[in-house]
Amino acid sequence: MLDLDTREWLLTNGLGSFASGTVSDVRTRTYHGWLFAATKPPSERTLLFSHLEASLEVLGNVVALGTNFWGNGQIEPTGYELLRCFDINPVPKWIWGQDNWQLTRQLVMPYGWEGSREWGVESRERNHSTDAINRVSSHFQFCHRTLIQYRYEGSDTAILRLRLLIAEREFHHQQTANPGLQFSQLLGEQQICLQAKNSRNFGIPWHLRWTQGRYQTDAVWYWNYGLPEETKRGLGDKEDLYSPGYLIVTLQPGDIVTLEARVGFPDSTAGVLTDEIFAEAVEAEQKRLSQIFGWSKGGVGDWGLGIGEKFSNTQYPIPNPQSPLNQQLLKASDQFIVYRASIPGPTVIAGYHWFNDWGRNTLIALPGLALVPRRFDLAKGVLRTFGHYCRHGLIPNAFLGVNGEPIYNSIDAALWWIETLGLYLEATQDWEFLADQFPLVQQIYKAFVGGTHFNIQIDATDGLVSWDAPGLALTWMDVVIGAYPVTPRYGKPVEINALWYSALCWLSQWAERLSQLEFGEPVRLTKQAQRYAQQAEHVKTSLQKFWNPQLGYLYDTIEPDDRRNFQIRPNAVLALSLHHCAFSEQQGCQVLDLATVSLLTPYGLRSLDPGDPEYKGRYEGNQEQRDRAYHQGTVWAWLIGPYIRAWQRFYPQRSLPFDWQPLLDHFLFDACLGSISEIFDGDAPHKPRGAIAQAWSVAEVIRHIK
Repeated sequence: MLDLDTREWLLTNGLGSFASGTVSDVRTRTYHGWLFAATKPPSERTLLFSHLEASLEVLGNVVALGTNFWGNGQIEPTGYELLRCFDINPVPKWIWGQDNWQLTRQLVMPYGWEGSREWGVESRERNHSTDAINRVSSHFQFCHRTLIQYRYEGSDTAILRLRLLIAEREFHHQQTANPGLQFSQLLGEQQICLQAKNSRNFGIPWHLRWTQGRYQTDAVWYWNYGLPEETKRGLGDKEDLYSPGYLIVTLQPGDIVTLEARVGFPDSTAGVLTDEIFAEAVEAEQKRLSQIFGWSKGGVGDWGLGIGEKFSNTQYPIPNPQSPLNQQLLKASDQFIVYRASIPGPTVIAGYHWFNDWGRNTLIALPGLALVPRRFDLAKGVLRTFGHYCRHGLIPNAFLGVNGEPIYNSIDAALWWIETLGLYLEATQDWEFLADQFPLVQQIYKAFVGGTHFNIQIDATDGLVSWDAPGLALTWMDVVIGAYPVTPRYGKPVEINALWYSALCWLSQWAERLSQLEFGEPVRLTKQAQRYAQQAEHVKTSLQKFWNPQLGYLYDTIEPDDRRNFQIRPNAVLALSLHHCAFSEQQGCQVLDLATVSLLTPYGLRSLDPGDPEYKGRYEGNQEQRDRAYHQGTVWAWLIGPYIRAWQRFYPQRSLPFDWQPLLDHFLFDACLGSISEIFDGDAPHKPRGAIAQAWSVAEVIRHIK
């Protein structure tokens, strides 16, 4: 077991579907499998195709190439012992072998849009009308599929047996064999169509086809697979998988067999499956990424880059297209960009495997995901999407469920929307978009001033934002256990009010700009600009209430009864990192000095000072134990971005006290190869935890790596 390499890999298709597993090819999570299909993008992610259990017979000697954990603790078979090497680029590739043979397997998940696309209709429309949806939908179709290819090398003929392991279950939960769950299979020429039936409900139809081989029906359940990562997390850790049969392929040296798992019934117009299709799919994905990120001439990219050509002089330098590291980071960033059918439009998966799209995470990540690589239409589309769903001055924190119904449990998403809109406008000078969105900006402003849900309102005495809603957690430190938030932060959180100050500065600038460009009534806009500026100055003065001169740091919150929370948290650094900052040079330097000593690690900032009695240095245990540690010392990789921005503001002539190498080594060689984890333990050696690939973690590295 010590030889098992359980580092992970991830493939995505731009629709929310994914495939994932480990280097040693053993499944350790509920989220490992070769086709999790998001049939209502990016929702309803369902495991259909777990894997192929392979064995190879050469000269009468049969070797099992698979590796499985079982519920009784055994590892059987032990195919990982024959694994010679693994590579992640450009797609996951395994090579098993002995003295007289070698078998290579590769997987690719093609991008999920098929047919001609004229994306951009939604971003040009001012609404989400049914006609707009139909115009977009008529030009493309969704496709969820995975391609698998085996290549045999050796001196003798070999027989490859591939047993099909399948499921029909929601991606958060395990499958359990029961009499009511059945699978039908319809065998055709070099393909099989599969569909589950549970009681009277039919599952998602899908099919597997292959380039050569003979399929043998042999229906059997495999019971009690073990999932050790879920055991560690205190969650369900046993799985039953169904096998309808297996494929037998006779291989001569140099032979290839290619398989395709695709959602839907077989389609006669899909064409014949050939071995060349695999290489074509890999090449198509490379070309798509090259076009998006400018790795080749003449590309325009998905979601469009036309606005990037219009505004070429921006504050965001184009990443070096020749740098392999930059290319891998940008490739990682693209995995989070997905299409949401219920909008319809682009959105951002917060993290894999288990997150959906979240408003706060998306808006914080957007500069790194879209502005740095100059995917300006993507940024614009996401801003428009979340802005469209603004209600009572609040921006959705998430779109949940199949229909994408928004939830608004966030005080800061609306303020991050304004901050990110400001960064977009600074990068593009797209004042027409500002004119279009300015009424929404004013709507948010009026809602905060007049009061909105969760008792969010402006304190008339000091102009600061306050909120009070027991049982909820509305800032990014948002864990609730039962009816009790772990870090409630009621009252006036420091980073919320720093965002409020920055928002008022943006409003003043924008009103003045619009008056000069004659996008409205100049006199009225000029007066508005003056009023916003005056209010910003009032808030700037009031923000001094957060200064703790004894500690040389910012109070984390001013509670409803006016008590100060003096815990050393990264929210003070967040307050220093925004485009507009209200704190003095001396204060900023003192905050950064203490944060560097107390919070900075090689992988990001801790969420709480280790000297605090509430500090928890390890994120482990069952759900409640992990939730209690989530914001009580756990390191968050995305916070390295705000730290760097604050450092560059207050210490522009001093070297950054942060060595990139550990985090880059993590990106290249640890956890999920080619991505960055959500969180790390607060205590050394800072083991990666949480989601294996997190959007804002990747985005903040892209935003600042040189």
